[in-house]
Amino acid sequence: MSLLMVHEWMHYSALKNELSSPEKKISDGNLASHLKTLKANDYIVEKKEFVNNKPHTTYKATSAGRKAFEVHLNALEALIRGQDRSG
Repeated sequence: MSLLMVHEWMHYSALKNELSSPEKKISDGNLASHLKTLKANDYIVEKKEFVNNKPHTTYKATSAGRKAFEVHLNALEALIRGQDRSG
């Protein structure tokens, strides 16, 4: 999700490359599972098309996804600062 916060649209293979490291590559199944969950929660939209007769799938964060990510970051920052929201 963090990648989609800084890129308007990202191609599937670009996401996979960015999320992989030389030591550990993300599997297609793992990435597809995460994208499916994000899509089911309306956090991202998917655009499928063909470019030069090859499938070209791109993803974009929705307004709801951006808002949820900001809420998540704020909660992480509060934890880091030691601010317990439960009172």
